[in-house]
Amino acid sequence: MKLSIVATLYKSESYIEEFCQRAALVAQQLVGDEFEIILVDDGSPDSSLSIALSQQDIYPNLSVVELSRNFGHHKAMLTGLSYADGERIFLIDSDLEEEPEWLLDFSNELETNNFDVVYGVQESRKGNLRERVTGKLFYKLFNLFANIEHPHNITTARLMTKDYVRSLLLFEEREVVFSCLCELAGFSQSSYIVKKHSTSPTTYSTTKKIRLLFDNLISFSSLPLEFIFYFGMLIFFASIGVSGYLLVMKLFYQQSLDGWTSIVLSIWLLGGLTFSFMGIIGMYISKIFNEIKRRPLTIVKKIHFNK
Repeated sequence: MKLSIVATLYKSESYIEEFCQRAALVAQQLVGDEFEIILVDDGSPDSSLSIALSQQDIYPNLSVVELSRNFGHHKAMLTGLSYADGERIFLIDSDLEEEPEWLLDFSNELETNNFDVVYGVQESRKGNLRERVTGKLFYKLFNLFANIEHPHNITTARLMTKDYVRSLLLFEEREVVFSCLCELAGFSQSSYIVKKHSTSPTTYSTTKKIRLLFDNLISFSSLPLEFIFYFGMLIFFASIGVSGYLLVMKLFYQQSLDGWTSIVLSIWLLGGLTFSFMGIIGMYISKIFNEIKRRPLTIVKKIHFNK
């Protein structure tokens, strides 16, 4: 098998037929009939599964992996990759915001330069001004604090070698951030400028982006814990300095700091910091708790091979 095309399905009923048609056409141009299409139904509540199964009558090399429920886009992608047998594996979203025809350009880039991965990046992020600004800020903050260099405006679409995908599947995290794992896997990777279409409004609100930023930082950086330590040391030495100052003023100048306001403010300040830092530590403990349970990444209900 020369090529595997992997995509996930969630509320994708409007796109499946065209996606399969375009994906199969471009794959035939590249490798003839030596390709497979793997669609992963991520517990979609609409008719995505039945429509995908109906496409097997048209495309004999189409397989559908049916998950037992919705596990999330990133986990579904990894599950799909685990069933891919091609020497080259093309991962792409099925909503047609990413063009299946990118495969030709990605393949030329990968083979010409002997890369292991070619992934798409947007020259400019889609959406309104708020979405573009918050998206850019997300990547800048993440790269500033995390231990990896995450490409800006990256797309799901990527062409990968089989060896790279095997290495990618060695990661055993249950809290999956797919694009970050792709960077951690290493190998020779290259970006390719693409223009992503907009077929639906983004589901990532500003609040969700902030939550995602903190979640990703906890997963890939120990900097928040280090910040707590150094800030605690700063407070400790500052308190020693202030205590020494107050002691000198009391012993030599007969002056003392009066007023309950400063005391109450200090208590509230330190109390707020304490609870905030406990929350950060709690987030790390929560991550550890989720990982050590070793629950399966996804549960496959049925694999619909084309007979």
